Amino acid sequence: MRLIEKVGLVSIGLVAGVAASLHLAANADKESLATPLPIEELRAFSEVFGRIKSDYVEPVSDKKLINEAIKGMVSGLDPHSDYLDPEAFKELQVGTQGEFGGLGIEVGMEDGLVKVVSPIEDTPAFQAGIKSGDLIVKLDDTLVKGLTLNDAVKRMRGKPGSKIVLTIVRKDEPKPLVFTLNRAVIKVQSVKSKLADSGYGYVRITQFQEHTGENLAAALSNLIKQNQGDLKGLVLDLRNDPGGLLTGAVGVSAAFLAQDALVVYTEGRTEDAKMRLSATPSNYLRGEAKSDYLKDLPASIKTVPLVVLVNGGSASASEIVAGALQDHKRAVIMGTQTFGKGSVQTVLPLNNNAAIKLTTARYYTPGGRSIQAKGIVPDIVVEDPSSPDSEGNFRLREADLDKHLVNDKDSDKAATPAPANTPASNGESGKTTTPKSKPAEFGSKNDYQLNQALNLLKGMQILQGK
Repeated sequence: MRLIEKVGLVSIGLVAGVAASLHLAANADKESLATPLPIEELRAFSEVFGRIKSDYVEPVSDKKLINEAIKGMVSGLDPHSDYLDPEAFKELQVGTQGEFGGLGIEVGMEDGLVKVVSPIEDTPAFQAGIKSGDLIVKLDDTLVKGLTLNDAVKRMRGKPGSKIVLTIVRKDEPKPLVFTLNRAVIKVQSVKSKLADSGYGYVRITQFQEHTGENLAAALSNLIKQNQGDLKGLVLDLRNDPGGLLTGAVGVSAAFLAQDALVVYTEGRTEDAKMRLSATPSNYLRGEAKSDYLKDLPASIKTVPLVVLVNGGSASASEIVAGALQDHKRAVIMGTQTFGKGSVQTVLPLNNNAAIKLTTARYYTPGGRSIQAKGIVPDIVVEDPSSPDSEGNFRLREADLDKHLVNDKDSDKAATPAPANTPASNGESGKTTTPKSKPAEFGSKNDYQLNQALNLLKGMQILQGK
């Protein structure tokens, strides 16, 4: 099997209206493994198949039984492997281009139930107030229990403008919450930027898409132009970024790292699953790219003081960027521990125009760390006092997902997060006054974590001056 793209995609799960990220393989034809087929288990499968055909209360077609068997076989492996029918496969390919139909929810499967990993900014789900950790129990009048993740996502997709009712269980809420959402064509703006203060830039990446690297380069050049000179410091915001294209993650890392610096490497059972990706144009430029979009960036971008903001919604490609910049000591990582998805999914197209999305490798930071089920521990832990997480509420992470891959370096001592920096307490030991109002918008003047990042950068500027 040869890959169409040596560098593919990585991601956390499925999005309601967008597809998961993955490696894209040319076909699913591999050389037959030497291991013989398990005769007894195949006999059991044949017997069950026959019993259903003869005894089930209603007639069932062979096609349906075989398709359901394939779904169960693949989805039973781990939370991220799945069978994609032709329609789902097509939508997955379209979804990585930054425009898709749906609600804008990044979701995962846990014990047969759908949990929200993160709502995507500026989407119906985000605007309605759906939060990370919410448990979706009903879609319109259909109970989610018993549906596959792919089936649940299909039900959340639909014609733009059409309504869907989500019934959600949220920790510490006494009864289920009901949300009525209007489906929409989701257009995700991958990169947002502004001058947060005189001389200090702010760049937010909401999702890693085909053109994220190019958009970042344009945003950085524009910030320097607006500032009428080199920046004194820069904040790169990856909070609630669920991941996306691996090429985008490598390109973003390459913008700040030295030429040819290692960004990430992967290890799997097949040769195709073993890669070393560095800050080299061939590792982040996709096939249609005509020139290196980073070559004209000012040299100061490689040395500008940098703070990267992360939280529990930062997953996969976001963790690759944070881990690379942390290992190379290029940036200070600030915020809260990340999601912890350290596996790579490969899409293997099938002859029936469907595909399987299969976990084929683990990825590692340049220093050899696996973040699988652990995440990236920030250099400076800063909780968001306006977020429900600051009250200790449940935050879904990779380690919470049923059948998640274990961390193959678990014998290593994981770093212990430092005590969180929090605003003034209410006078009671161990408790912090937390606003009950709506969480502050990322990048706004009330964004506590951003303000702490800017304070750190200004302190670094003063020290450099001395």
